[in-house]
Amino acid sequence: MSTETVAGRKRKGASLAPLAPGKRPARASGGWASLPTDIVFLVLRRVLAGGDIVDYIAFRGVCFYWRACTPPPGDPTLRDPRLRPRDWVALCDGDAVRPDDACEIPFFNTRTARRIRLHLPELRRHRIVGFTDGLVILLHKSTSKVRVLHPFTRVAVDLPPLARVYREEVGRWKEHMFKMTAVVCGANSANSIAVVVTFVGNVVVTFVGNVVVAAEPDDTDWKLISRRRDVWSMLSLHGKVYAALSPSREIVQLYPPPLGDGDSQLVVIAQIPNMIGDHVRFCEPFLVESGGRMLVADRYPPAASELGVVGHWLYEVHLRSGGGGISKLTRVKSLGDRALFLNTDRCLSVSARNLPSLSGNSIYFYNMFVSSVVLHSLTTGLSEKFAEHCQIHNMVDRIRPSVRPFTNADHLLTYCHHLEWAQGLMFHEYHHIPESFKELLESIEANDSKLRIPTVRRQRRG
Repeated sequence: MSTETVAGRKRKGASLAPLAPGKRPARASGGWASLPTDIVFLVLRRVLAGGDIVDYIAFRGVCFYWRACTPPPGDPTLRDPRLRPRDWVALCDGDAVRPDDACEIPFFNTRTARRIRLHLPELRRHRIVGFTDGLVILLHKSTSKVRVLHPFTRVAVDLPPLARVYREEVGRWKEHMFKMTAVVCGANSANSIAVVVTFVGNVVVTFVGNVVVAAEPDDTDWKLISRRRDVWSMLSLHGKVYAALSPSREIVQLYPPPLGDGDSQLVVIAQIPNMIGDHVRFCEPFLVESGGRMLVADRYPPAASELGVVGHWLYEVHLRSGGGGISKLTRVKSLGDRALFLNTDRCLSVSARNLPSLSGNSIYFYNMFVSSVVLHSLTTGLSEKFAEHCQIHNMVDRIRPSVRPFTNADHLLTYCHHLEWAQGLMFHEYHHIPESFKELLESIEANDSKLRIPTVRRQRRG
């Protein structure tokens, strides 16, 4: 038996393995409770195969017998992928209220279009710093401790404070903490998870590149994984964390790390082709999981059009079984009904078949060269500015109120831009905040001031 923590209480839990015959409860006669136990477990396996933890919770609520003969949905380790809300993404209300202040997050299922608003008092005194498979990654505003929360079962796993490694490797200014990227993956232990965090490097301390650290629940501190490497995009996949580096265009495995200290060579698993020579330093490689596959979307700058390379080039990364060696990359010319949403915070792949308002075989992204959200069609090869009619300001003053209701594309793109999402702002409206929006800027500054990085006292030797 294991221990499951739910909303601050502890109760006994069970594994997902079928219960032994001697432990099966007495079955009531009539109704749903009269189903044979083998049929109940057959339905259970189908529900779990569907990948929706909400369906599993509803399944156990049908009757006392079904609830008694099936294990609770709360995995105390958060390790089991079957019990994660993988298809659920967090929506933004667009009211300039931080979800951690409101202690509420609306979730949207990209497969079924179901929407659920969850009240989560566990968010109090925390900042939301990331999502992985629907799990919420939190940072305590006063202690800098990290917590991973399952929003539907309320199971939480705690990790050590970030204060020491942040002050030593990044610096004492907390601006880099606001833009941190965090993902959850499997730990070296078979029954645990790990969290990998990336900070933009401080020029004074680390000279160039990013600082990458990781920790597991039993660790007393965070371990340095890498520094001085430009991590452009991270992806948690199959229990490991991968990253696309720029401008080296290498795809590396960040976690589990190679043996050695934080300056050891990262494990290179693939090399992205260079199509435009010296201009490659302006390219942007994004890693995204799509239907269980790892894709790398290579975005080329406008100058590349002079060399015959336009827009995005997609590759599938064929990971070698067992790890080790260089993985093969193959060109992907069509995404079928899939739509990709790209950003350095996180990327997303969804089926337009389930969400008809989206354009299939397309890529949604923010184009900094035109200061606009862009929809690029792989079918036609053409790009168009998206949601331009919803622009609420002209980069100086407000020109119209917020255009509602927001579309699915608006929400999914905002989900991929964590800084705006965490501030309760829709990305297509506030990717640039004019100085005339004084009240909003003051509110953001006031919220940021609540985050403190504790001073860590060094232990005296001898």
